[in-house]
Amino acid sequence: MALTMDDVDRFEAARPRLAAIAYRLLGSASEAEDAVQETFLRWQAADVEHVGVPEAWLTTVLTRLCLNQLTSARARRETYVGQWLPEPLLAGDPMLGPADTAEQRESVSYAVLALLERLAPAERAVYVLREAFAYPHREIAGILGISEAASQQIFHRAKKHVAQGRARTEIDQAAARRVVDEFLAAATSGRTEPLVRLLTEDAVSIGDGGGKVPARAKAFEGALAVATFMRGLFKPSKAKRALVGGSPEVYATTANGDPAVVAVLDGRVIGVLCLEVGPQGIAAFRNQVNPDKLERATRRWAATDHGAPLLNAF
Repeated sequence: MALTMDDVDRFEAARPRLAAIAYRLLGSASEAEDAVQETFLRWQAADVEHVGVPEAWLTTVLTRLCLNQLTSARARRETYVGQWLPEPLLAGDPMLGPADTAEQRESVSYAVLALLERLAPAERAVYVLREAFAYPHREIAGILGISEAASQQIFHRAKKHVAQGRARTEIDQAAARRVVDEFLAAATSGRTEPLVRLLTEDAVSIGDGGGKVPARAKAFEGALAVATFMRGLFKPSKAKRALVGGSPEVYATTANGDPAVVAVLDGRVIGVLCLEVGPQGIAAFRNQVNPDKLERATRRWAATDHGAPLLNAF
């Protein structure tokens, strides 16, 4: 049966929430868009007149599609070249979803998305639906085909795993800009000591080039190793300019709610460096340079006013 305009409008009203759920579950904006589109095709083929609660039906279909995707994604990521990091979303991207509570904001942070990769698909689904979207366990149980008690147990286990691995401090846009400004000043000073002072002792730096852009397969660990790498990363050289095709402009912004450095060359985002800020300083850098994971960031960048660059890299 063909959808009526009311049926289409009902789906479109749900689309932003569905996309935000799918992104948190998959860590990929492009895969989230595909999951939402497939959900629409299922909606189009359904006998919608007999769907009692459309929101619940759509969420169930989307979540199960994402669970299937996560299962196959685990196998693909075992053969992924180098470190795998989520696709970053720049400030204001509607796929970031609700940000009314600290839990909602934290659930989409780069640090938490990376931690969610360690969870089993069902754990990830329960955590996202409960923590970020406040679904009651009764509804989550129905979506996943488990008991309400099982949903509660899975949630507490998942939340414990996530809590053990994070040290994030929530900061506003102005504070994020100050963090980035201070970091860039230290990174371009030509000295290691100013950078070390900004970092926690156990700081790490992880890069994702996807085999398409050079990125170290193993993370840098410890303040001195990370500071040395960052000093070298921002040191100008002809070789770097030749590698990327020019001298990128560097901006301060936020990505997934975290302070971020964005490198832009000829209007194209070629790198997003997310800073995880903890109580003792910068605890982690996650650098996304895989071009396949920066297409949405480039579109978002082109559609927003971002002011003048802070500096030109390399």
